[in-house]
Amino acid sequence: MKRILLSISAIAALTAIVSAQSVTVFEGGRVVVGDGQVIDNASVVVTGDRITQVAPAASIKAPAGATRVSLSGKTLMPAIVDTHVHTSTTAPELENDLKQRAHFGVSAALSMGLDGTDAPFARRATTTPGLARLFLAGRGITAPEKGRTEVPFWITTPEEGRKAVQENAAKNVDIIKIWVDDRDGKFPKLTPPLYSAVIDEAHRNKLRVTAHIFSLEDARGLLKAGVDSFAHGIRDRDMDDEAAALLKARPNFVLIPNMPDRGVVADYSWLKGHIPDGEVQKIQAAATDRPQVAATWAIQARNLKRMSDAGVKITVGTDGNTPWAPHVEMADMVAAGMTPAQVIVSATRNGAEFLRIANTGTIANGMIADLIVLDANPIENITNTRKINAVYLRGAAVPR
Repeated sequence: MKRILLSISAIAALTAIVSAQSVTVFEGGRVVVGDGQVIDNASVVVTGDRITQVAPAASIKAPAGATRVSLSGKTLMPAIVDTHVHTSTTAPELENDLKQRAHFGVSAALSMGLDGTDAPFARRATTTPGLARLFLAGRGITAPEKGRTEVPFWITTPEEGRKAVQENAAKNVDIIKIWVDDRDGKFPKLTPPLYSAVIDEAHRNKLRVTAHIFSLEDARGLLKAGVDSFAHGIRDRDMDDEAAALLKARPNFVLIPNMPDRGVVADYSWLKGHIPDGEVQKIQAAATDRPQVAATWAIQARNLKRMSDAGVKITVGTDGNTPWAPHVEMADMVAAGMTPAQVIVSATRNGAEFLRIANTGTIANGMIADLIVLDANPIENITNTRKINAVYLRGAAVPR
């Protein structure tokens, strides 16, 4: 048997490698796992960027030299994944977008179809401490909408639709986005032959398709054509049994509800100190009771509840470019009838699975340490996700 002798310099090098893997122990708090489980009085060990232990606090001994973070009276949950945003498209603005998202506990975001410059793709290829990760749909696909944005591909034939998919596939987008909406009768919308060609070509290229929809009729047609996700819920009327049956036949389908303004008085004082006071004042002034808006919201709320009760996989998405919006969306989803526990699963594990982010979305051994420390329990009240004490992305504390 050969003996292996290490020089003093080799031993020093190995010691440096081990010490570089900093260890943090989050001790003695509530852990919301992200898969529906809650562990009370637990501790979590993070080594480098990975979770290496999750267990009752009494059974974990902190390694020598570990940084200790008390979770007494606090809750640890996975960071949030926002599956529907529209970020900026210049490098400096985009970096700020992702920095602000990290501030509010968002670890990753999917930009949905308005990325017509190289900057988002360059950013996607880079992982930066303190910034949320970016995923892209590239240029989305729609019928011609003159006067609106010209970033998406405008198609009028199935061949144009297939070519648009191929161009996106060449840029290795994470998903294909289509819009199927006439914008209150102002524009033509993608017809079944057009969106069917897009969906077929996307699947040939091993890409999924998510659809901006408005009407129940289009939802049914898209489901029959094999669409993989809705980027909005059904908004014009309550869904019917035919749509429910189509959804039941598609166990891998994903709904991104993207609930709109509820049209009711709301308190936005929790944003003070996080965004400029002038912005808080404008947001607060607009949060009034508007019965017609509330009635429109209620349609989507009923449809979300029905889909949730039917077992449809649901994620959290916010549209637009508001970094704190997931916390409002999550509260809206609870107001629609989902439980806080269900909504947290949607915002964490389900979102990570939808974006196909490996080893993240839950608090478990071997998972990436994307974590939020909260000062209150979100299972008791979903608005407690806003009471952020600290955020950790890939094991490192985010400056806040």
